[in-house]
Amino acid sequence: MKVCIYGAGAIGGWLGNKLAQAGCEIDVVARGATLAALQRDGLVLVSGDKRTAVPVRASDDPAALGVQQLVVIAVKAPALPSVIERIAPLLGPDTIVLTAMNGVPWWFLQGGFGGPAAGRPLDAIDPGGRIDAAIPARHVIGGVVHVSCSLDGPGVVRHHFGNGLIIGEPSGEATPRAEALCKLLQGAGIDTKLSPQIQKDVWYKLWGNMTVNPISMLTGATTDLILNDDLVRGFISTIMLEAKQIGERIGVPIAESPEDRHAVTRKLGAFRTSMLQDVEAGRAVELDALVSAVRELGTLAGVATPFTDALLGLARLRARQLKLY
Repeated sequence: MKVCIYGAGAIGGWLGNKLAQAGCEIDVVARGATLAALQRDGLVLVSGDKRTAVPVRASDDPAALGVQQLVVIAVKAPALPSVIERIAPLLGPDTIVLTAMNGVPWWFLQGGFGGPAAGRPLDAIDPGGRIDAAIPARHVIGGVVHVSCSLDGPGVVRHHFGNGLIIGEPSGEATPRAEALCKLLQGAGIDTKLSPQIQKDVWYKLWGNMTVNPISMLTGATTDLILNDDLVRGFISTIMLEAKQIGERIGVPIAESPEDRHAVTRKLGAFRTSMLQDVEAGRAVELDALVSAVRELGTLAGVATPFTDALLGLARLRARQLKLY
């Protein structure tokens, strides 16, 4: 399969390397130091003591790469507006676009899902519908990544733990293309599951990181310290209960309690969230995909979100002061 990775960061690089090892022809859209490293050394994955480099064709011009069978979008949400300006040359009539991103995606309420919010655009994610126009729903298969990776340097990905990927059509159908993609990813050694409702998997992951990420940005604390503070953990739990009520209204109920989810997070140990890492690196933060979208969904579903609003306001103010939002 001819595959393009758009966003050769930690997760995009991990997926690209694994698919290359499985025999896929990998193109990468990159620029600057990452582009130079990929052209010189290929895409490198370090896992334990094993270091695997695979050759890729990298360019800063999508038009030079041409139409793909699969495009993996693995950028942070704030980068999507720049992606859609340049992605058209990669898309043919049958191209699959696999989203490997955190937070609520632009296609979340498509495919008949969402209860009272079904079919509604999400202004927090896609104001004016520009993303939907550039990447029509017919191309999209959603993805939820359960893997921890980081970058040792440009084009060099270090795998820490996890090997899970959940994919699914926004419509919930088990289409031939989704089943084929699932088999391809499994053949690349990735523990891939085909979901009958990918929105539920998106929402469950979001339920865990929509609070801890922005709180880590506000405090600079690792996840263990955040959850060890009774008052902060209580604040987080109250926000999670608001999101849980929204989920029930739109068709993605969560059976667990916030404390159940905290126990899952604790098992991961003390770590710096992706948002805290973005702040430390001076990168734009994806507050809208993680928090603003939840607030908007609450409005569409008729659920009051005062604690989510408070978190968003504080985090947004801090990010604006840092010029990262």
